Amino acid sequence: QVQLVESGGGSVQAGGSLRLSCAASGYTISNSCMGWFRQAPGKERERVAVRHTTYVNTYYADSVKGRFTISQDNAKNTLYLQMNSLKPEDTAMYYCAADWVGLSACLRKESAAWNVWGQGTQVTVSS
Repeated sequence: QVQLVESGGGSVQAGGSLRLSCAASGYTISNSCMGWFRQAPGKERERVAVRHTTYVNTYYADSVKGRFTISQDNAKNTLYLQMNSLKPEDTAMYYCAADWVGLSACLRKESAAWNVWGQGTQVTVSS
């Protein structure tokens, strides 16, 4: 059974940093499409960062470019999201997701179309 479990969320002040983890089980993350998403109250879920774990190509939302970094540790079967220079508008529930498509489709994949989701971890940034 494929499962994704996020951790690392919390409350920080603006300008601070957090690192989110997404531990995968039931499959190996290498050669898969994985991403981070977020959803704030009253808003739609949005893509934050997406990568195909076989390639270096990565998608970042404009709002997080230069501040967030997606990475992976294949040995730990875990996806990460390093978040620096956090802003109050980054406050949201953060989710990781996985799917099994090629590179091009992976980087274009919209939020509603992913195969497996984690339960989410809350990030709150205060000003």
